[in-house]
Amino acid sequence: MKIATLIVDFFDASLSLSQTDMKEPIATLNLPTIPSKQYFTIGEVSKLCDVKPHVLRYWEQEFSEIKPVKRRGNRRYYQREDIFTIRRIRALLYEQGYTLAGARSSLTGEEARDDASISNMLVKQTVEELEEALRILKS
Repeated sequence: MKIATLIVDFFDASLSLSQTDMKEPIATLNLPTIPSKQYFTIGEVSKLCDVKPHVLRYWEQEFSEIKPVKRRGNRRYYQREDIFTIRRIRALLYEQGYTLAGARSSLTGEEARDDASISNMLVKQTVEELEEALRILKS
């Protein structure tokens, strides 16, 4: 049990550091946790990002960074990176008041910082999953 406590303490410390380094608004952090699976339907992404499906389809045309895999019947399947990008676009448009053109240019300027931002989000996601596992182990 001591090892589990050490792991949780380590991730709590890294989470608090990563949250201060993140460039996204606080409201974006309140979105639902992304489940650990590879592909997501447009309905799932809509709920995870708090954006309607028709908006997601429109953003695909406007932002080249969103590239869902299209399968049989033209069904869209988004990956984790797409969800992070959609959340970033949502924050720029809805929370920071950017226009589509402004958000597009901001994203292209942020490509160098994207890896750090995605890493921080993945650390947060991992911490949440470990905390859930710890809760299950304690009960």
